[in-house]
Parts: sequence; structure tokens; C-alpha cells
Amino acid sequence: MCRTSILPSTVKAVKRGEAGSAGELRGDFDLSGDLGPLYANTGSGIFGRLEEAPRAGAAVPVGMALPGPATILANVRGDEVREYDIEILKVAPSSADGRDLVLSVTDPELLEETGGIVQGMSGSPILQNGKLVGAVTHVLLNNPEKGYGILIDHMLEAAGDGVD
Repeated sequence: MCRTSILPSTVKAVKRGEAGSAGELRGDFDLSGDLGPLYANTGSGIFGRLEEAPRAGAAVPVGMALPGPATILANVRGDEVREYDIEILKVAPSSADGRDLVLSVTDPELLEETGGIVQGMSGSPILQNGKLVGAVTHVLLNNPEKGYGILIDHMLEAAGDGVD
């Protein structure tokens, strides 16, 4: 029986986003390394369970998103995850389809590399004041410097029984 799995990946190229054309991250999956099973694919995210702890870093507490400065953790080159500056412009907790947060990329390096938010960045964690507040979900097609995110509370609700 085939198991749906979490796989390591490497970003090989970036197609920059521009008004009217969503950019994208292009990469390869390492089919020889299975990191754990996926157990749910929902409108609030894809959920799985890592079989081993991540190679570095400590757990991050969950927090409440507020308008203001924040960061995202994203991989736009190789397998290196970096922190990039964003601004949370609006929090709309009653929104549908993972559009709880309106985001603006403010990091000059990320803007240079990708043009803003691109396809393949979905799921990039959003951190604010040292806490996990959400994840990137969508890019605005007419302005790739802006996009949407989902609140971590909504993701945890959707994860259901798979979260210990």
C-alpha cells in the first residue's frame, strides 16, 4: 500500500512574481527520504506527523496575530530556511478560505529574489513577537508583494485529532 508522506525538498529556481502573473518556486523532492505520514489535506492546510524531531531549533509558542511587523520563515533557495520581514496589514478572523490575514512583504531581499509572495510559499510560518500566529496561504495576483495568511488557531482546529 502506498503511503502519502512528508518528503524533503530543495528549491532549484524561482520564477519571480509580477502584477498579473503569479511567481513560483521550482524544486525537487528527495524520494529516498520519507520524514513521516500525511494524515489530512484540508482547506486549512496539509497536516502530517514528523517521525523525528527537526534538526535544529526549539518549539515556538502559539500567539495571537495583530496588525504590525512580523516575519515569515521561507525557503527560496536550496534547502535554506530564512526569516523575512513582512507586515500584517489586517486581521479578519471570520474570513473564509485561509484569508484571515492580509500580508505585505517588506523585506528587500525577498522582494528582489521573488517579487513578493509566490506559489510554493504556502505554509510558510508567520511569526510575530516570537510566537507562531499563522501561515502564508495566497498571493494577490495583481500585486505579488501582498497576499493572505491563515490564523494558527484555524489550522490547529482543522488538524483535529492529529495534533498531540
